[in-house]
Amino acid sequence: MAYACVHSVHYYETDMMGVVHHANYLHWMEEARIAFMDRMGFPYRAMEEQGILSPVRALSIAYVKTCTFGDVITVHLRVESFNGVILAIAYDMRNQAGETVCNARSEHVFVTRDGHVARLRRVMPEFCEALEKEAREEKEGEA
Repeated sequence: MAYACVHSVHYYETDMMGVVHHANYLHWMEEARIAFMDRMGFPYRAMEEQGILSPVRALSIAYVKTCTFGDVITVHLRVESFNGVILAIAYDMRNQAGETVCNARSEHVFVTRDGHVARLRRVMPEFCEALEKEAREEKEGEA
């Protein structure tokens, strides 16, 4: 996996059964994605300041094992693919015992504030190169 982000489960993230509410996994994915972009040197806030937004295009989540208050979850993130417009990210969330608790995938598009497709290769070529490198290294690592 290209990047890992650690999250300690808070009490407020659980429901009345003491289990993490399913919506919180989305928050963890976002935390990992934002931290990943920061680590790459392309903070999301800076991207927004340039007028580029990255809405979610598609999302799939498979809940494997429950999480409860106090668990420490590591969100492993990897760039699955990037074609200059659509970024696909895979997430493997594991508890402190190393057991998978959730597998997920998100797709993001890059658009301008007025909703047009952003020409990232023109306005952020270094970002495109970094994402393509991450995707390439993941594919090579799988082979």
